[in-house]
Amino acid sequence: MHKNRIFLFSGLILALSIAAFISPFTSKDPDGLDRVSQDLKFEEKATEKPPTKQLPFANIFEEYSFKAVPDQKVSTALAGITGTLVVFGLAWGVGKLTVRKSEPKQK
Repeated sequence: MHKNRIFLFSGLILALSIAAFISPFTSKDPDGLDRVSQDLKFEEKATEKPPTKQLPFANIFEEYSFKAVPDQKVSTALAGITGTLVVFGLAWGVGKLTVRKSEPKQK
């Protein structure tokens, strides 16, 4: 059990380090669907107010950064850390809900 926690938290620390120190230096070029929409010339068909912009967190985040933090690199690092912690928390919670506790062995 102790080895599992060390492994788990070591992975979390590694993921947070990547989010904090490497993500601010990623390429600013369009990625994923943005790039495909540009290549195939359908980006102008995007809606002005997509559904994702109407969600509550859209007031906090803009693309891959916090709106309230003026320094772009710091903002991206904080957003990466936040995203990593949210995904970790969700995975941890789902794991706790779905894994049955094993009963203690009787002698």
